[in-house]
Amino acid sequence: MKNLLKFSSIVVILLLSQQTRAELVVEITRGQSEAIPIAVIPFASAEVTNASFDVAKLVSADLTRSGRFKTLEHRDIIEEPHAGSNIVFDSWRRLGNDYILVGSMQPQGVSQAVGQERYNITFELYNVLTRQRLLGYQISANNAGLRSAGHQVADMVFEKILGIRGAFSSHIAYISVLGHLPLKTYRLIVADADGANPRVVMQSNEPLMSPAWSPDGQSLAYVSFEGRLASIYVQQLKSGERHLVSARAGVNQAPAWSPDGKKLALTLSTRSGNLDVYVLNLETKMLTRITDDPAIDTEPQWSKDGQSLYFTSDRAGGPQIYRIGLGANDRPHRLTFQGSYNARPRLSPDESQLAFVTQEEGSYRIATLDLRSGSVVQVLSKGHFDVSPSYAPNGAVIIYASRDHGRGVLALASADGHVQQRLVSSEGEVQEPAWAPF
Repeated sequence: MKNLLKFSSIVVILLLSQQTRAELVVEITRGQSEAIPIAVIPFASAEVTNASFDVAKLVSADLTRSGRFKTLEHRDIIEEPHAGSNIVFDSWRRLGNDYILVGSMQPQGVSQAVGQERYNITFELYNVLTRQRLLGYQISANNAGLRSAGHQVADMVFEKILGIRGAFSSHIAYISVLGHLPLKTYRLIVADADGANPRVVMQSNEPLMSPAWSPDGQSLAYVSFEGRLASIYVQQLKSGERHLVSARAGVNQAPAWSPDGKKLALTLSTRSGNLDVYVLNLETKMLTRITDDPAIDTEPQWSKDGQSLYFTSDRAGGPQIYRIGLGANDRPHRLTFQGSYNARPRLSPDESQLAFVTQEEGSYRIATLDLRSGSVVQVLSKGHFDVSPSYAPNGAVIIYASRDHGRGVLALASADGHVQQRLVSSEGEVQEPAWAPF
């Protein structure tokens, strides 16, 4: 019963914490010990950069924040070649760099369509030791698109060196809360993966919870307590149009999109107040009950083929993670056995791992289960209240909600646990992150 009360109260605890709308700042708390040294050379003159945007600086910041790279400090850059033919490789090798990224940013005049200066960004990546040209590309962007272009360059460099698709160009959603009871403002915010460019999607004086991205990244499902009743909405990001999809008596929570974007798995309460997992067809509005047990069944997550669901249940006496097929006669299969509390399953993009919240030494922490072995559990975080894990679309990083000096922040951990970061807002607190798909 004690664990069950903790399990049921996590949502309440999150709602009582104050949070923020301000732009997030990334702090690296632990990087990889064998970070790859790379020199990112400024792409343009100071005059051009001051009139537009420092693309190379953003690329360097992205690579540094990943924890996988050690970028050369700007003060240590001895010269500024803009093409491979100008690189003196021995000089950069003596500075300890394995790779060097050079490029140029040339103004192309004002675009009549948008009334902004356009730029051609040309860049090349070289292996300093072998002098091999690994990457060469050109991107065209106007002033407003230079930040996005910088993320694209970082994505390509990340993938070329590590063999993992970069996720710097992706987005995150999270909940922010400002003020104090009884005057709190809840905001659902979408921002760049580095916390920049926050945009308010929904604002309410009542709690907002559980943002979930549609597979195409164009919509968010979330829980709103407008009218002091829990309801689930789907909101299209570009138009702002939203639709009420579930407002049944009792609990409406934990929406999760099916891989084809046509259904939502969600948690509803029966007339007796018991929680079970259902699937809602968004087109036909048909509701299918998936679990039927006196226990609490909640927090569904779809398998990649859309044929089964992962979920949390206390049917064994405490919260544990199960998987159930969607066939009429399919029965739940328990996946977690280590510890007395394991909840909030989130599947990695390649379906090799399951991230979840576990209880360790009296604290809630983020852990992963190796689904291939079915038994290897690794605890990634060391906070006292780490919850709401969500994988980056490349599977390399997990974002989650944490507490720092009594304040809600977002944190990130690499899937192997070697790299740790924290996203802190200058105002209030933040929680319930969800990483958008590619």
